[in-house]
Amino acid sequence: MMDLWEYENGLFQKGYQFIGGCDEAGRGPLVGPVVAACCVLPRDFVLEGLTDSKKLTEKKREKFFPYIKEHALAYGIGIVSAERIDEINIYQASREAMILAIHEVQKQLSLEYILSDAMPIDIEIPCEPIIKGDAKSISIAAASVIAKVTRDHILMELDEQYPEYGFSKHKGYPTKAHLEAIEKYGLIPGYRKTYGPVKRILEEACHEEVC
Repeated sequence: MMDLWEYENGLFQKGYQFIGGCDEAGRGPLVGPVVAACCVLPRDFVLEGLTDSKKLTEKKREKFFPYIKEHALAYGIGIVSAERIDEINIYQASREAMILAIHEVQKQLSLEYILSDAMPIDIEIPCEPIIKGDAKSISIAAASVIAKVTRDHILMELDEQYPEYGFSKHKGYPTKAHLEAIEKYGLIPGYRKTYGPVKRILEEACHEEVC
């Protein structure tokens, strides 16, 4: 099993103190924002079982979420709307969310190095993209939990407004039940209009109305 401190320890040895791990959640869903987080952990941080948020159960993510926020030296969250995703595409929106999260951290301390989950970030701080970084770096793993749970909570709030769509269960991903709900109830604000299934529904509606 890989030591999740390997990347951070290597940077500590080079003299870096404040290392931010960055990750995002919500590239694939049809509805809602993409959310990124940046997290700086103290050297003595311990959280047994922490790894890529996608490999954790929802119950464990919810348990880890407040612990990480409480014990982090600093963390920041960046949220980019569905409208913005449609405007600039999901890849650029994910990057934009990461930069927003990093800027939130910079208000709290002087970041010296960034480790990101696969994504190069155009920022004035040295940045190292790591493929599958959320399973290789403890800082990125912590950020992945913050991003995922923050986004899940946004979808749970949406579920309270529109319970018929089942957002609390599928979190906006294109499951069979979600697609059936869209067909039955139509689109609400917050859907990503450039995403295939949503685009098809809009085109069909337009065709019926003879746009």
